Amino acid sequence: MLSPHDIIIKPVVTEKSMDDMAEKKYTFKVSRDANKIQIKNAVEEVFGVKVEKVYTMNMQGKLKRMGKNIGRRSSWKKAIVKLKADSKGIEFFEGI
Repeated sequence: MLSPHDIIIKPVVTEKSMDDMAEKKYTFKVSRDANKIQIKNAVEEVFGVKVEKVYTMNMQGKLKRMGKNIGRRSSWKKAIVKLKADSKGIEFFEGI
């Protein structure tokens, strides 16, 4: 069983994810083994908020070249967490 800190790897900070914060949507890089229920429980436990819905997607690693060698970055899983209307925002993102 994964702990909540093993499920949530790091937040994803992009222009689009910052715009989604107005709609109480927060984006995280999560463990590839985690499902939506585990992600919901981890966010609720770590940040002390109520989650309404979780959207997940598997992101394909990009191809990278180093001279004639071609490699690929590792693939990862992204989760967008929508909070309930009565829930306060996540303080971690407020200062960004």
